[in-house]
Amino acid sequence: MLSLKSLGGAGTVTGSKHLLTLGGHRILIDCGLFQGLKNLRDLNWTPLPVSPRDIDAVILTHAHLDHCGYLPRLVREGYRGKIYATPATRDVAELILMDSGHLQEKDAEFLNRHKLSRHQPALPLYTVHDAQNAVEHFSTVEFDQTVRLSNGAWFRFHRAGHILGAAWVEMAWGGQRIVFSGDIGRYGDPLMPDPSRPVEADYVMIESTYGNRIHDKTDPEDALRAVVERTIKRGGTLVVPAFAVGRAQELLYYFWRLKQAGDLGDVPVFLDSPMAIDATGLMSRHPRDHRLDAESCKKVFGIARYTDDVEASKAISSSRVPKIVISASGMATGGRVLHHLKAFAPDPRNTILLAGFQAAGTRGRALQDGAKELKIHGVWIPVNAEVAHLDMLSAHADADELMRWLSGSPHPPRKVFIVHGEAEASEALRVRIGRELGWASVVPRLDQEFSL
Repeated sequence: MLSLKSLGGAGTVTGSKHLLTLGGHRILIDCGLFQGLKNLRDLNWTPLPVSPRDIDAVILTHAHLDHCGYLPRLVREGYRGKIYATPATRDVAELILMDSGHLQEKDAEFLNRHKLSRHQPALPLYTVHDAQNAVEHFSTVEFDQTVRLSNGAWFRFHRAGHILGAAWVEMAWGGQRIVFSGDIGRYGDPLMPDPSRPVEADYVMIESTYGNRIHDKTDPEDALRAVVERTIKRGGTLVVPAFAVGRAQELLYYFWRLKQAGDLGDVPVFLDSPMAIDATGLMSRHPRDHRLDAESCKKVFGIARYTDDVEASKAISSSRVPKIVISASGMATGGRVLHHLKAFAPDPRNTILLAGFQAAGTRGRALQDGAKELKIHGVWIPVNAEVAHLDMLSAHADADELMRWLSGSPHPPRKVFIVHGEAEASEALRVRIGRELGWASVVPRLDQEFSL
């Protein structure tokens, strides 16, 4: 009998890993890294309840770290199969995994140098070499193409919007048809296509990041204009922690629109993230996966000054000239944005703009919740800058959009599994599905097994 178990992404928005098992064969949908709260991050070091050697295939919905970031560890621990992904997802995942391996190594080096770890020595979860090995396992699949696996399963990718290459998965195995949503994007997004309608399925697994919230209906361009205007009027700098893939490119689009309208004047825009710079380049390499034509790509992404080297990044932090700085990471968990926060957070003339979901336990969530100081590189930094949060810039569907996507199913599934959300969000979506659609749904616990 076919069974389903969530090894991550259950009761939390991170670490998505969903395991299907049938007759000794196993397929893993997504293989994400736990982020945020320490008790969640610690799970990255806990061995999976199944040996990686016993997994037949991994199917990747998209390349955000919370969906692909555990792949190097999986391969390091013995996984030998293919990692199926769309071509754009494969290219984005290579950027993200190589960067993650580099950061793992740097973090371990920092802890050892300053003797800040109880482990002697502190070790990286995985290395750049491990990330390279994982990338070699990728096998690309075009949207709407049927792939038949040797264990009898077949699957197809369908467009999910969200970020470049993102898909939801239609799968059939053991006489059952299952849909895995991955992360559903926004309808009417200026860059990404709308999510395609679900197909008929016996079971649907749906994300619930914003399962209890509706995005502000204010035009993002108007909201961003207001934040920029009041920051520049104060003579301040606007710092935007941004996800390198998806959010950074959409921000560049809106800043380009503001520039075209004459609302930015001579204020420079910096993209200070090597990974975001590389991800922006991928937009031109995958023109069928977004709405912009080649000429528009050139104009939109040409608005920013790209900062590749560390010295140029330091110069941005030391300058007090009004400017806009887009830098990773999106939840301020690491990366160059931390140096900019140290430099600009203490000054009330400046603004820190949160432009996406902020998971519990991250500096981004602390800022969203009104923190007056942040611990960065072992030092407490006062937060006197304005903190603005424009959730309408999120790449995730809100509760209404999740319901719109789900209700597009041709027939009611037997059950809906609600994952990838904090407890209140997942439960709110469960109640709403029952009330509005009359469908049976459940919020799985971590490692809870269901027979399908």
